[in-house]
Amino acid sequence: MPSDARLLAIADRLEQPGLAVVPRFLPGAQVAALRQVALERHAAGAFRRAAIGTGERRQVRDEVRGDEILWMPAEPSAPEQALLDLLESLRLTLNRELALGLFELECHYALYPPGKAYARHLDQFAGDTSRVVSCILYLNEGWTGADGGALRLYADEGVVDVSPEGGTLVAFLSGRLWHEVLPATRPRLSLTGWFRRRA
Repeated sequence: MPSDARLLAIADRLEQPGLAVVPRFLPGAQVAALRQVALERHAAGAFRRAAIGTGERRQVRDEVRGDEILWMPAEPSAPEQALLDLLESLRLTLNRELALGLFELECHYALYPPGKAYARHLDQFAGDTSRVVSCILYLNEGWTGADGGALRLYADEGVVDVSPEGGTLVAFLSGRLWHEVLPATRPRLSLTGWFRRRA
């Protein structure tokens, strides 16, 4: 489990430049346990095609977003609960250090089939600033650069590509950083979440 120092380092990076990339945020055994839970849920048919927009504007558009998702179950498994406990520690750290007023985490698994992508976007919906910090934890095994599937972020210092290697955590300000998911040559699995403030 990351030390308080590592959680503080994430807070520092979110304050400036608004992006933190943490390789090996979770040990391999914990990543493997989460991956197994996710793939078992997928095999059981629990995932659904992801949509874009909200309310009446909600729609499935494969040319924009090609992943399948599963929201975190109300009764998480032991590996999921361990991760949620860790992310709760991160939430408390961000509130203490940055006074962000974060009060909850919403998160889902995202599985991209080979060749699928997610076009450039912000994680905040139009007119809704409740999502404050985006977090992505990668669950892929043995990922290499040749597999593709990078997360491309458009940061102040330029374009940043993050390989979706298992155990890597990416955290960034939801309303500031435009980003996209590039297509991969193999299935690409992550757990994606947002720390929210009250709308």
